[in-house]
Amino acid sequence: MKLLLLLGLVVLAQCRVHRVPLRKTKSLRQALQERGLLERYLKEHPYNLAAKYFPTSFAVEPLQNYLNVSMYFGTISIGTPGQEFTVIFDTGSSNLWVPSVYCSSPACGNHKRFNPAKSSTFVSTDDSLSIAYGTGSMTGVLGYDTVRVAGINVLNQIFGLSETEPGYFFYYAPFDGILGLAYPSIASSGATPVFDNMMAEDLVASDLFSVYLSDNEQSGSFVLFGGIDPSYTTNGITWIPLSAETYWQITMQRYVSVGGEPVACSGGCQAIVDTGTSLLAVPSQALSNILNALGASSDGQISCSAINSLPDVVFNINGNAFPVPPSAYVIQSNGYCSLGFEGMNAPTESGELWILGDVFIREYYVIFDRANNMVGLSPLL
Repeated sequence: MKLLLLLGLVVLAQCRVHRVPLRKTKSLRQALQERGLLERYLKEHPYNLAAKYFPTSFAVEPLQNYLNVSMYFGTISIGTPGQEFTVIFDTGSSNLWVPSVYCSSPACGNHKRFNPAKSSTFVSTDDSLSIAYGTGSMTGVLGYDTVRVAGINVLNQIFGLSETEPGYFFYYAPFDGILGLAYPSIASSGATPVFDNMMAEDLVASDLFSVYLSDNEQSGSFVLFGGIDPSYTTNGITWIPLSAETYWQITMQRYVSVGGEPVACSGGCQAIVDTGTSLLAVPSQALSNILNALGASSDGQISCSAINSLPDVVFNINGNAFPVPPSAYVIQSNGYCSLGFEGMNAPTESGELWILGDVFIREYYVIFDRANNMVGLSPLL
């Protein structure tokens, strides 16, 4: 423990450690409700969380309250002089893209747009880009320019300039674009991710980054490039090897339990630690078992008065138990309470796939270690 703290202090003392503050937003459901568009959105945009992870379609059983979630975003700049954008720092994807002046979709007109003509360092290409997420999609072209992230200047960074952003999701999103932090093997069009260029250009002290997500809607959350903040690791770090160098994918051992009773993952399963997914996404049968064990309705609704009596949901990973308490997995909004789980059927060759999103990450300081291909989890108490 003392050695880890000392190493963390040494790393933070170096100049190539850079902290990006993140802001937490209100939910998309709230934004759509305020404009009277929620019902129309749900009809026109069926939710497919699996679209973010697989190019083909899979059966999905979403909870009706999936929009009762918040997102975390920070600020970067692109070009010379810099044009500022707010982006999701997403460990579940690998591309950087922002809206551009080439885009005529309503979502682009409602956000900041990158103008290549105003940057002296922009280099165009003829390459295209197309990405599908669970809640939206984009198409565009690729270009190169200087990207500035928390004082780090990444030269000649390839990024996407959106030409289409169909639907309502990105229109009402409080952020402009997305900065992917997963592995280059899943990058659309073979584009090199931002963090890979940071490592290649020796711009960070260590080939890792760490994430803290606070419940505070205004401040506290951050991404730390190149270092570990020892003040968040006083409870120790459990290191978990990756099972695939694509997403930040790990193996969960048998079982996932509720109140000490196994409810899912009996034969082991795969999990992705994803800052770009707000809830806990689980296989549909596992979802049904969890809802039953917690006494929730089939659409995930639960009595707010029951929160104090609900048990932890416990994930077993690399020989250690990682509990998520009801204070984390129960979402309260407008006097109603629902569970922060959503259904997704996306099997892999190694077993069922789970997504450990922000509901899980808020309980742990998470270290994404590219040098050793591991994820580190430190409990936040």
